Amino acid sequence: MDYSTLKIPNHVAIILDGNGRWAVKRGLKRTEGHLAGYDNLRKISEYILSKNIKILSVFAFSTENFKRSSEEVDFLMNLFMKKLGKDGKYFKEKNIKVVFSGRKEPLSDKVYNSMKKLEADTSNCTGGILNICLNYGGQSEIIDACKKIVLDTIDNKISIENINEELFPSYLYNDLGPVDFMIRTSGEVRISNFMLWQLSYAELYFPDVYFPDFNEQEFDKCILEYTSRDRRYGGINYKSENN
Repeated sequence: MDYSTLKIPNHVAIILDGNGRWAVKRGLKRTEGHLAGYDNLRKISEYILSKNIKILSVFAFSTENFKRSSEEVDFLMNLFMKKLGKDGKYFKEKNIKVVFSGRKEPLSDKVYNSMKKLEADTSNCTGGILNICLNYGGQSEIIDACKKIVLDTIDNKISIENINEELFPSYLYNDLGPVDFMIRTSGEVRISNFMLWQLSYAELYFPDVYFPDFNEQEFDKCILEYTSRDRRYGGINYKSENN
């Protein structure tokens, strides 16, 4: 597909949904779906960031996901620890900078150190940013940002008068700008506490495909949909309405 003729969002966000259901549908354990989902994330992130999309944010594990069975949570934590710590070479070769958004607690030191190692290994990459939201919640991010603002106000680093829509994003886990296009795989139609601040004016799309099957062709369909959208940011496109 010729991307030069299409609208290209600067920042795409994906809720990686349906890994467990993908596995169950095939008579596999849910954990095998998570492994397939991680492997697909590596492939699809390279493809997306090769299309002049500057930032890809993905919802890998929410703060609420710790409520799942201990078997599933333990598998995911071990998967993150093993894969993330070793994937620095892969993402570095692809020139992809990896950053993480989320809270440290209750992640183990081993998982957290794997995340920090991957960030360090890819810190100088310039081919696009992969923002992995792990142990993440949109409400938690806003609360944590507010706490940091309060502390800086007490320390006289900023004044109350300086607090506005331009300043606030600098206190988020990563200041990557607004999301232009949010995709949630699996057909579920909700945002589930994902990047609440950044999604304010995002276009939303909900393809009916589980994430392990979300390949290059499926993403191409998403971009065709994005291209057809008329983004107004609260205004009115009079030219469009008159046609």
